Amino acid sequence: MKQIQPHIITEGDRTYTLGNLQGKKITYDFESILEYLVDKGQQEYGTKFRIHKEDRDILFKLCNYFIKDETNCRRLNIDLKKGILLSGPVGCGKTSLMKLLRHIVPHQKPYKIIPARNVVFGFNHLGYKTIEDYGDMNYVCFDDLGIEPLGRHYGKDCNVMGEVILSRYELFLNHKVKTHITTNLNAQELEERYGNRVRSRMRELFNLIAFDSATKDKRR
Repeated sequence: MKQIQPHIITEGDRTYTLGNLQGKKITYDFESILEYLVDKGQQEYGTKFRIHKEDRDILFKLCNYFIKDETNCRRLNIDLKKGILLSGPVGCGKTSLMKLLRHIVPHQKPYKIIPARNVVFGFNHLGYKTIEDYGDMNYVCFDDLGIEPLGRHYGKDCNVMGEVILSRYELFLNHKVKTHITTNLNAQELEERYGNRVRSRMRELFNLIAFDSATKDKRR
């Protein structure tokens, strides 16, 4: 039977070796991961895509989380049981990174990336069934939390994403299902938008990884 080698990834005619397999354990190489992410990013987003020097620390944390390096994660105060809350200014690359990082661990359960505004649009059309639907066992990354409008269904207003986060919290407690989020908001803004109860649950649900507030918009 052919041995599974998740640390070796083939894209077209190129093969990327992200680390070494020793028994059942993979020892990853950060520089090799970055090389793969740059090439994959250029495939997805065009030849101008690159990893900026000032983002390496953020990427080091994210990569160690996704490859489940327990030693580094303990040192970085990252809890592997929790999801990721990736925050930072508009255009710093949050969504692109969360889309790309899925590819470095093809052997792990993937997560879907769903814009938060799409969840609200679904609620406006279908009502509370939408919130129930996101209480399932799938791993999800809700993108751009905080820019979505207030939900409204048959004349009733609802802070849809706040309710979804509460549902995902129950899923995390009972079934260890992970949720990830990207947002432009800081901790205080999240609490103002979703309330203290949701913010409290978010502390239990997520590892906060934040870009510097002065990070430039890379889309310009």
